[in-house]
Amino acid sequence: MAKPRTLKGRGAAIYSLLVEDYPGDPVATLCELDHTTPFELLIATILSAQCTDARVNLVTPALFAKYPTPQDLADADRDELEEMIRTTGFFHNKANSLLGMAAKLVSEHASSVPGTMEDLVALPGVGRKTANVVRSVALDLPGLPVDTHVGRVVRRLGLTVEEDPVKVEHALGNLLAPKDWGGFSLRSILHGRRVCAARKPICAACSLAELCPSAGSV
Repeated sequence: MAKPRTLKGRGAAIYSLLVEDYPGDPVATLCELDHTTPFELLIATILSAQCTDARVNLVTPALFAKYPTPQDLADADRDELEEMIRTTGFFHNKANSLLGMAAKLVSEHASSVPGTMEDLVALPGVGRKTANVVRSVALDLPGLPVDTHVGRVVRRLGLTVEEDPVKVEHALGNLLAPKDWGGFSLRSILHGRRVCAARKPICAACSLAELCPSAGSV
């Protein structure tokens, strides 16, 4: 493979390879948090903090069934809600976030999940990463979530040296078309989980190795 001469060219080449390795639609196959609506994804993403997607997916079916609307969740009994989400960890704080988020959706957004970054991050428990997940996966809007996997992968690939997630987000946003932000993030997460692991990356099996300055040296 001829190596691109510019950083933007490298970003595009890397994304093309990620698409080959992880094909599919962000909503149907790439996002590993089970959901059917923006509201459900918002709940699941809040619960995913410091918790695996697999664990969240064990909890959310009963949660979605019991609280199908923001009003239902806003009216939830706190003790009952905490018990339902206990296994996701930090359940007191997460219950606060879920109850506050639902109440604000009811009072300020007619029980609908808003689309703007400003409105999303104003919801309790919602930071830029969660807002970008909801925007890119559930609302078909530009959004580039940066978690630990994304940050690790793109730094190893030499796409940025930034450590702060917001700075990483902006750096990647300058390299990729907005329509590709969500897909790049989701595919980088999968790559970080399956190949470019934190402790023992499988560089010999990595399709990005020729473009990666860290290949074989981590």
